Amino acid sequence: MSQTVHFGFGSLARLELVLRSLSPRHILLVTGRNSFCTSGAERAVCPILQPYEVSRFSEFAENPKLEEARKGVELFRSFNPDVVLAVGGGTVLDMAKLITGLGMQTNDIAACVTGQALLRHPARPLLAIPTTAGSGSEATHFAVVYCNKTKYSLAHASLRPAVAILDPELTLSLPPELTATTGFDALSQAVESLWSVHSTDATRAWAREAIALILKHLPEAVHRPTGESRQAMLRAAHLAGRAINITKTTAPHAVSYAMTAHFGVRHGQAVALTLPHFFAFNAKVREDDVADSRGTTFVRAAVAELAELFGCQTPDEAADKIRWLMREVGLATTLAEAGIVSNGARQILLDHVNPERMSNNPRRITRPQLAELLERA
Repeated sequence: MSQTVHFGFGSLARLELVLRSLSPRHILLVTGRNSFCTSGAERAVCPILQPYEVSRFSEFAENPKLEEARKGVELFRSFNPDVVLAVGGGTVLDMAKLITGLGMQTNDIAACVTGQALLRHPARPLLAIPTTAGSGSEATHFAVVYCNKTKYSLAHASLRPAVAILDPELTLSLPPELTATTGFDALSQAVESLWSVHSTDATRAWAREAIALILKHLPEAVHRPTGESRQAMLRAAHLAGRAINITKTTAPHAVSYAMTAHFGVRHGQAVALTLPHFFAFNAKVREDDVADSRGTTFVRAAVAELAELFGCQTPDEAADKIRWLMREVGLATTLAEAGIVSNGARQILLDHVNPERMSNNPRRITRPQLAELLERA
């Protein structure tokens, strides 16, 4: 499904022309509870929406949950919007996708989320305006949703926003911690897309550019934010999103969801905790455990290229560079620092790995190997 992207300072003003071209009567506005105001989006967007009948939905917390999506679907069906407009971070954009996608279905929405029923009807048009630089959700055709602390991914071509407006102005007020965690989500997505079993020439090019931008600009965006660093991080997150839209994510994401669902670890922090360990693990791929049909030589070359992108000569050095960057932007570098201390906690992580995301990893990992990796993490 094709997508129109408006990027750069001042691009939010394009929303007026976009809406005029769609001629909607009813717009469902999905926002965060606070970010819509603190980002400056409310001040800029509300005047543009005055000619339309608008209903707003913001009754959800971080990380979309099925019971919250149900409320949004009920509003969608009663209000019957022509267009859904999402303004916010990754949770907001994913929630908007869930609402517009599930709202059009006749099947039970829980069955759709868990894969027991297909999405038979395309979503209504979705316009996405991110206010964070991390998830890249404005570029993807899937949405994360948690059901009973288990992560599911709703996917359909029509869930990819028809229009994405990327205005760095809306990220200027991001606090350091959120800048760091979302930035590391984008970095991990770029790294994972490059070694994914589904990587392509195009996704690898997007990942390379995203990694270069993040390594250059993330510390500045966290500690001494400038317009240039904010714009670079927003572009990097979008490029990483475009890449995983094709490749999907891999092992670090597969392990991260349980950290978020069971221990409340922010998503970007969660993926960062195992990223350096899987960097070293994938570098040791063998003929008997390679999952990429292109073979061990291809996988090793991909990991070696990633090390070079990090300015390192070996994968182990690159893993250390990732840990250094985590410390530099104020993130925890170990599970213990993130509050995941006991053997029982690690057992929960082992028992709740996302198998679909893990299957995209270029090297298969056994349960004992993963247990050992988590002991070191």
